[in-house]
Amino acid sequence: MTYKKIKVLHIIKSLGRGGAEMLLPETLYLHNSNQFEFHYIYFLPWKNQMVSALESHGGIVKCFPANNNLRIFTQTKNVMNYIETERINIIHCHLPWSGFLGRLIHKRTGIPSIYTEHNIQEKYHFLTKTLNRLTFNYQSLALGVSSDVTRSIRENIKPKIKVKTILNGVNTNKFIFESKSRLKIRNIYGIPESGAVIGNVAVFRKQKGLLDWIEAFKIVEKNNPNVYGLLIGAGPEEDVIKEKIERSNLENKIFLTGLQEDTVSFFSAMDIYMMSSHFEGLPIALLEAMSCGCAIISTKAGGVVEVITDNEDGYLCDVGDSECLAEKASNILNTSEKLELAKVKSREKVLKHFSLDRLVESLENIYLELYDNKRG
Repeated sequence: MTYKKIKVLHIIKSLGRGGAEMLLPETLYLHNSNQFEFHYIYFLPWKNQMVSALESHGGIVKCFPANNNLRIFTQTKNVMNYIETERINIIHCHLPWSGFLGRLIHKRTGIPSIYTEHNIQEKYHFLTKTLNRLTFNYQSLALGVSSDVTRSIRENIKPKIKVKTILNGVNTNKFIFESKSRLKIRNIYGIPESGAVIGNVAVFRKQKGLLDWIEAFKIVEKNNPNVYGLLIGAGPEEDVIKEKIERSNLENKIFLTGLQEDTVSFFSAMDIYMMSSHFEGLPIALLEAMSCGCAIISTKAGGVVEVITDNEDGYLCDVGDSECLAEKASNILNTSEKLELAKVKSREKVLKHFSLDRLVESLENIYLELYDNKRG
């Protein structure tokens, strides 16, 4: 069957450096541009780091400014006018407040609407959970980024609409180890090539458990003074994290790099990617680190356990267990063969099960099905 170009509109609160946001340009690179045209609406103008990446690959981006969650709804008329003017065929929303807006528009227009849920319901604010329960059926389909996210939807919302699990993926051709970048980053921060680097890429908020991360690093460093830390990101917990590093006398060992566009270089500089999150959906940065060949140590947060098989392609600890994280890190750092094997297994796992091509193919099949059903 021959299709005209299908116009898909992604609606998301911001285009900053969160996992859901960063996945949008990565999938755009791989979508069939002969069959689909992609539009993007966001609401927080100061979180626009993904805009240039989207536009450089043919994405059409529009910001309707709203300085808080509730004010997003004041842009309903503007979003609907945009949909009508651009003749949008499919709406695809990400994260709750954009999802609420998308459901309102779906109810008014009947345009097929998809919602991707990136987190578990149990961790949302009471108001968010309540609005989710009240509005969830006003859309065509919901997608969970992990089985745990899908389970949470079914148990907490009990939706009447279909909910499918489509695991997140990573562009394994882009996220690949670069030896020159490894040396460049280490030189910037004065890290010797003989030094071991433990890193993390995250929004600095409580969910990520970065105080636990620092505590684990402190234990590792006490027994292995040739270890260094890289924390890439920014966020509301940044001052607290800086204070913790200073109190631990680790200012010359843990480096806060701020937000970075070239995360491949930073992953390449790391030997171990250590996650200390309290909860997750299925973290994109974890998959990117694995694709770049980092050994993985993580808490058993949400969808992480669907990616990592403990003692096979990574190492897992209970949430909040800094001593376990430190023990696992020290163990593989003390044996070069274990460290190198963990790096190889990490990359192999992503190549086999979490390629972004698989995710894009699944999304395109959904878009085509909804488009055909709408045409009747």
